[in-house]
Amino acid sequence: MRDVAALALQELGGFSLLVAETAREVVRRRPEWRVLMGQLYHHGVLSVAIATVTALFTGMVLALQTSYSLAAYGAKFFVGDVVALSLVRELGPVLTSLMVGGRVGAGITAEVGTMKVTEQVDAIRAMAASPVRKLVVPKVLAILLMLPILVVLADFVGIMGGLIIATTSLNQPAVFYMQHVIKALSPQDIMSGLGKTVVFALLIAFIACYKGLNATGGADGVGRATTETVVAASLTVLISDFFLTKLFLAF
Repeated sequence: MRDVAALALQELGGFSLLVAETAREVVRRRPEWRVLMGQLYHHGVLSVAIATVTALFTGMVLALQTSYSLAAYGAKFFVGDVVALSLVRELGPVLTSLMVGGRVGAGITAEVGTMKVTEQVDAIRAMAASPVRKLVVPKVLAILLMLPILVVLADFVGIMGGLIIATTSLNQPAVFYMQHVIKALSPQDIMSGLGKTVVFALLIAFIACYKGLNATGGADGVGRATTETVVAASLTVLISDFFLTKLFLAF
């Protein structure tokens, strides 16, 4: 038990050092824009498909399920309200972060981990350069910038998915559905959803980079680190979502 606690403290200490060093590098120098643009494309643009498909079918399923549940109370016309609030406050940020965390987190860990076990990270240090500056900072900034954009897009697509079901299966006019969506959402709902994505983005990026930089044992070690990243990022997003929800509901 003590060994587990000591290992957990060691992991937390190393993770904290990585976060602090990354923050210091961001403050000290401007990011390398060419590298950052490439990361924005790989981690953001290439994640659009998985984020939008997930949101589309989530919105459609929400509309179907809530229509049957609300019909028992004669409140089927509130489908737009339920879909909009569920997506913007919870499902949009969480599901998008889980999908992006699985895709991007695994990719980052595999990339950085391969460089670590093939001693390319040590070569960067030998050239008096910072691995954190070269490898971590662009990835953290790219995910931090792109995840909120992906969530906004996913929210819109999910609401449109609910609209498809509302108009085709529930016989609701599109204008009626959208009126309920607009009336249900408030600036606080939107900001709480986007506020969560900032925290999720930082958690995903730092977990993936930390696991990659600490990978050992060749290809097998990189595979283990990649698996650990997906599991750790997913659990962290879900756990932090609970505390963030309580925090935002307190205001």
